[in-house]
Amino acid sequence: MLEIRHLHMLSILKRHGSLATTAEEMNLTASAVSHQLKELENYYDISLVNRRTRPISFTPAGLLVLQLADSILPQVARTKSDIKRLAHGQSGRLRLASECHSCFDWLMPILNEYRKNYGDVELDFATGFEPEPHQMLIDGEIDLLITASNLPFDNIHYQPLFTYESRLVLSPAHRLASQDFINAEDLAEQTLIAYPVEEQRLDIIDKFLAPKGISPAKIRTTELTAMLIQLVASERGVAALPDWVSQEYERKGWVVSRPLGDGVHCQLYAAVRTPSRKLDYMKGFLALLKNIKKPHRQ
Repeated sequence: MLEIRHLHMLSILKRHGSLATTAEEMNLTASAVSHQLKELENYYDISLVNRRTRPISFTPAGLLVLQLADSILPQVARTKSDIKRLAHGQSGRLRLASECHSCFDWLMPILNEYRKNYGDVELDFATGFEPEPHQMLIDGEIDLLITASNLPFDNIHYQPLFTYESRLVLSPAHRLASQDFINAEDLAEQTLIAYPVEEQRLDIIDKFLAPKGISPAKIRTTELTAMLIQLVASERGVAALPDWVSQEYERKGWVVSRPLGDGVHCQLYAAVRTPSRKLDYMKGFLALLKNIKKPHRQ
């Protein structure tokens, strides 16, 4: 039966042309190499080498097997290498999701830097609008979640990233724009423009309105930040965005922002399954996140 060890032996024999030198490289005796060769020839009842030539030459059958060796052995070597990298966490797939739907401004430079050092890791993205992203992390559907909710699940590790202020964004012509800050009661009759997630996952509701038992008159959703800003600028409603996002559109004069009460400040985390922290490629990504430059209002 033809096995990988036979291909390996014949490939070395071709390079050296000598059973003795082949045996030396394989850390075997010359008789062991000769036995391995005879075993293969006896199985197929055909000669593979011309033993009387110096150096040893190959018969047509032997050349055919060598052709197979030249094709198969490099693939075997690459696969072994890939398996080792997977075993040590140097290769794999990293699936990301973010509940912070405005985070890609600062996340993209990190992803670009990560690709330079972990080219064997396949990066993939979930939309972030799924109803239970933490459960997706637990179930292995994603590997890392950017979130402001450090829910107490077993086997999930939360790495703090930075804090940000959630600010109310509104049209410069909106009547609330004349106020220095926004009260919860001010929003009871307003349409809130938000991303399409559960209400309790919205900072403005979870940390500002719900504690005071107040709800906006209506919630209108959109997946795109640009569309959200357009709706706010055209006075279709108000929205709450992280401070580093609101400032970009304020500089353009499209919207203004105001603090929510005394200020709603949130902590952002990178959540991963605790066992995955041991993987080399996960360690590399979390290390980059530790060095992130915190977005700030200018």
